[in-house]
Amino acid sequence: MDFQVVVLAGGTSKKLVPLVSKEVPKALLPVANRPVLSYVLEQLELSNIKDLIVVVEGADAALCVGGWISAAYVDRLHVEVATVPEDVGTAGALRAIAHHLTAKDVLVVSGDLVSDVPPGAVTAAHRRHDAVVTAMICSVPVSGLSEAGSSGAKDKTKKPGRYNIIGMDPTKQFLLHIATGAELEKDTRIRKSILRAVGQMDIRADLMDAHMYAFNRSVLQEVLDQKDKFQSLKQDVLPYLVRSQLKSEILINGAPQGQQAKENGNDKVSYRILANASTPSFHELYALGPNGSAPVRRTHKCCVYIASNSKYCVRLNSIQAFMDINRDVIGEANHLSGYNFSAQNNIIHPSAELGSKTTVGPHCMLGEGSQMGDKCSVKRSVIGRHCRIGSNVKVVNSVVMNHVTIGDGCSIQGSVICSNAQLQERVALKDCQVGLGYVVSAGCEYKGESLARKEK
Repeated sequence: MDFQVVVLAGGTSKKLVPLVSKEVPKALLPVANRPVLSYVLEQLELSNIKDLIVVVEGADAALCVGGWISAAYVDRLHVEVATVPEDVGTAGALRAIAHHLTAKDVLVVSGDLVSDVPPGAVTAAHRRHDAVVTAMICSVPVSGLSEAGSSGAKDKTKKPGRYNIIGMDPTKQFLLHIATGAELEKDTRIRKSILRAVGQMDIRADLMDAHMYAFNRSVLQEVLDQKDKFQSLKQDVLPYLVRSQLKSEILINGAPQGQQAKENGNDKVSYRILANASTPSFHELYALGPNGSAPVRRTHKCCVYIASNSKYCVRLNSIQAFMDINRDVIGEANHLSGYNFSAQNNIIHPSAELGSKTTVGPHCMLGEGSQMGDKCSVKRSVIGRHCRIGSNVKVVNSVVMNHVTIGDGCSIQGSVICSNAQLQERVALKDCQVGLGYVVSAGCEYKGESLARKEK
């Protein structure tokens, strides 16, 4: 097998409380009434990738995710669900399933990625350059919010945020520098050896790491074995490979990078190949000895695949991102939803029932079996399956999950209402999240609150 595919589906992310719970892990959070994980799986299926490993943190979450996959993708995909301990991190998750990885290369995809970029484009770039890692990067999302997100709509300003600082060579094929997390607040420092080797560097703050990586499997396993403190692919493994690419310490397929062509004691083989190459990379030129003699330095290639600006690419890694993605997938990115929108640019399930003078506007979705009373208004919102909504209810810029009951006269704006929650009469919510099964008492008004039952 040339490529193996691993989907890192997470568990019950603390950043997404109270949206996630033991009953609804992150991978099953709804985007336009479909689990977010379905968007990754269907992109892989479109690329004719049918065999994959889905890694889930925690036994309870793995049971939920595995059950859903078995029901939704029977006879379509062959999926092995691997359970790893909670909070091991993305690098720790791969370390835990290393014995399952046998192919030459591994494609690692975040299970919270909603995108229409074909995974095959990343693997093709990886193979073309014979890289040790190829990272997909894309434009910062429209909302421009920080990766930490916000719990509501407190960060309404649409100013650009900084997810990463990314340095590339002039051809925009090779990754020369990446800063993430706390490093964004520090001065950017570039290694002189990189600058000398490449000549100039394109520094970008308007791009982000999309958390789709193609790795040389032997290199990945070597790094995970030797660097046992590494927990994150994004913050540990990728920056390490980028920093060390001109003084490589890794072995590729059992041999040091840059020395694979030194077979049969002939150091000149690799130099002759390089001399005949039409466009040698700066890595190959840097590796050469004095006056262009046989390579004397060990290097490895870290590549990027830059998604086109016309493509959609956002991760559901915060509550704000959850709101944004739901808005987009029933709006300008509705081609991702898998549904056929009506002439009014909305989706009302045939089994849904609307009362007298109730309106469901453009960029809205009303799920199967849901009922709305008289004189209701829904704008730019998703309403799930089998909801019971009274009369004179207003829902704006919100997501209402499944089996929710909303009493007469309620007003819901910029909020998320999780499954089985109940809003009694005349409740007013603005920029709130209501957790699974929570009951909001009649006449209550909340702004910017997270309302949830205490975990037992």
